Amino acid sequence: MSGRPRVFVARRIPDAGLDPIAEACDLDVWEDELPPPREALLARVAGCDGILTLLTDRVDDELLDAAGPSLKVVSNYAVGYDNVDVAACARRGIAVGNTPGALTETTADLAWALILAASRRVVEADRYVHEGSWRTWGPMLLMGSDVYGATLGVVGLGRIGQAVARRASGFGMTVLYSSRNQVASEIETELGATYVSLPELLERSDIVSLHVSLAPDTRGLIDADALARMKPTAVLVNTSRGPVVDPGALAAALRDGVIASAGLDVTDPEPIAADDPLLGLENCIVLPHIASATLATRGRMAAMAAANLLAGVRGEPLPTPVKGPGA
Repeated sequence: MSGRPRVFVARRIPDAGLDPIAEACDLDVWEDELPPPREALLARVAGCDGILTLLTDRVDDELLDAAGPSLKVVSNYAVGYDNVDVAACARRGIAVGNTPGALTETTADLAWALILAASRRVVEADRYVHEGSWRTWGPMLLMGSDVYGATLGVVGLGRIGQAVARRASGFGMTVLYSSRNQVASEIETELGATYVSLPELLERSDIVSLHVSLAPDTRGLIDADALARMKPTAVLVNTSRGPVVDPGALAAALRDGVIASAGLDVTDPEPIAADDPLLGLENCIVLPHIASATLATRGRMAAMAAANLLAGVRGEPLPTPVKGPGA
């Protein structure tokens, strides 16, 4: 025995996180591209002082029992932590950390990529050319909707929602927002954003961008009734969590012209099934949860997750601790 803390990292992460952990701990890394199967995960965490998890790894009483009494910290490589039973960890005195702020601007960038792509039918147009269908310029060809001067509805005005709203000023947009709590007036002034109820936001917005955490009151938030409130020309973008949107209701709304298009970086479930109705729709863009997928952002996340892990195994306060349920 080395006397060094034992830690398990549930997937290979950038060296900015792995290197400091390897220097201080006996490190065990799951090297496969796919997440560890449940039985393998339970076996590998046994006797660990700390574990570094991803959203694909469910941390519950079963896993905590498997880890045993030596476990001091769960460091989640994500801003969200709906995969972690924070209350179960708290009952056992196990610290939980996440990576808030690391991916705010990067996620906002991707939300805007989806806003523009879905509004202007960029993916459809690219496919049209690659399939050899482009024969001439046409006055009715692949017409989308304007973004400049449109009304943007931001659902959830936290860090990422604010970053998305801030970018809207360059597009001369009217910005509406709906959130659990109205933000301070100075933030509203800075963003040029107006607080409205969710039904009003859905009815007035040309583009609706979702930035809420996954919680009981947001699961299925965008259901058939919510979609029916939206304009038939509206665009829905989701970079928050897949279960915030009812996938069956969305597929029906897109198919039947209830709304015009959607751009999704998250789905329910993940990964989305190859035969899911959403994938058969030209007016739905689906990405494989890549909002934080830049070299700089993933490196920052890795460094933050490592800092939480190392502080936890040393019995020190975590730099970015999770203090309650949410995402």
